[in-house]
Amino acid sequence: MNNQLKHYKYGGARALVLLHEQELRKLLDVWRVAKARDLALPETEDVDYESLETLLVHNLRSARGYMNWICESLELDDPQINETPDIEQVEDVAEEYIEHLLERWRLPLADLAPERYGEVYKAWGDMPMCIEAMLEHAVMHPIRHSFQLNNLLAESDKND
Repeated sequence: MNNQLKHYKYGGARALVLLHEQELRKLLDVWRVAKARDLALPETEDVDYESLETLLVHNLRSARGYMNWICESLELDDPQINETPDIEQVEDVAEEYIEHLLERWRLPLADLAPERYGEVYKAWGDMPMCIEAMLEHAVMHPIRHSFQLNNLLAESDKND
């Protein structure tokens, strides 16, 4: 995988795109373990945490949204990322969807000049965010949820 994307003008973006791929795939692996063990998520009013399926949809929808936001902000072409699968389908199509999503993630930023990654735009309402920070956020998002699931799995092991 690391030999890929050598054509990127900015190595920092290349690294973040590849790290995002790595971490989203890891999340799916951890999610599958949690699903196989029928792990219950803690109760919350957050609809993205109602079930393992909603958590996975949340991560896939977010990954799609990050790249769409980047492309819209920079006035780049639409990355043509398919709509996120719904909760009823996500388990069956997650791997296929992730591969599509990651393939589409690789395309838009290859020719972007390094200085453009520092441009600041409004994200999530009025929060100022530069492009590189959004890429870093996109990498950390699946890491945070993998961490969460791994902790819940470890806690479940203690209680068994």
